[in-house]
Amino acid sequence: MKDRIASIMQKEGLTNAEFAEKIGISTSSLSHIFGGRNKPSLEVVMRIHKAYPKININWLLYGEGEMEEETPAISDMSFSLQPDENPKFTAEDTEVPDFLKENASKYGQYTPKETVKEEIRYIEKPHPKITEIRIFFDNGTYEVFKPEK
Repeated sequence: MKDRIASIMQKEGLTNAEFAEKIGISTSSLSHIFGGRNKPSLEVVMRIHKAYPKININWLLYGEGEMEEETPAISDMSFSLQPDENPKFTAEDTEVPDFLKENASKYGQYTPKETVKEEIRYIEKPHPKITEIRIFFDNGTYEVFKPEK
């Protein structure tokens, strides 16, 4: 995987420091990956994919397929809408437009994380009571004081 990461850096023309900054990790973390000390974590892989969304995640993880996914650029798509040509969708429409069907399988659906509420409870414990005090003197003797109950 480190060779594939190096391929991305080479393609983009970035140094280790520039690439690390672009994906949001420290330069030393990237050096540890290239040196073989650490393997890239899932977080690092996801940061790379977030910074370079065209990178094929299967290629990055397993070396399968091409480096970049084939997706049409927005500039390649030509369309024009005249005023009032914009289709209006109502709640009764059950048919999903074709452009949504294509992208749904590629990108999956976003599911928000569950909110976790943390509850802090304070448990009152009784204060400790002094049961004995010992005073040691320099001549090796000591005295014991016990409080009255």
